[in-house]
Amino acid sequence: MIMLYGSQQDYDVLSGRPGDKPAMSPEQVAAMHAHMEKVHQALVESGEFVDARGLTAPVHARRVQVRDGLPVVTDGPYPETQEVLAGYTIVECASFDRATEIAAGYVNPDAPGEYVDVRPVLDGVEDLAG
Repeated sequence: MIMLYGSQQDYDVLSGRPGDKPAMSPEQVAAMHAHMEKVHQALVESGEFVDARGLTAPVHARRVQVRDGLPVVTDGPYPETQEVLAGYTIVECASFDRATEIAAGYVNPDAPGEYVDVRPVLDGVEDLAG
């Protein structure tokens, strides 16, 4: 699974609301979506694509914890959390190295500090020992 990260600010910028970063133009947003579509289409054509989804902005999230046996719900965004999971892509490929190579295609080389995480999906308890 390739996990992509963002912040509430990133979602705001995508929707045209400036913050510490300038708002993205409709053309910039379209270019970002076109890039993602190109990456996904290449994975479909190679037979490695399984699934991909974006997630709604952190402002729409809820964190559920249990305290003293009772659920405690906190609405997002969470001030103590800078980045959240923004979306994911699941690939089925020959190796972890290949998954890492695919993941590099999601990182914007013009955005210093941007990253994605790559982790195998757990198939069973036997995968925990490793």
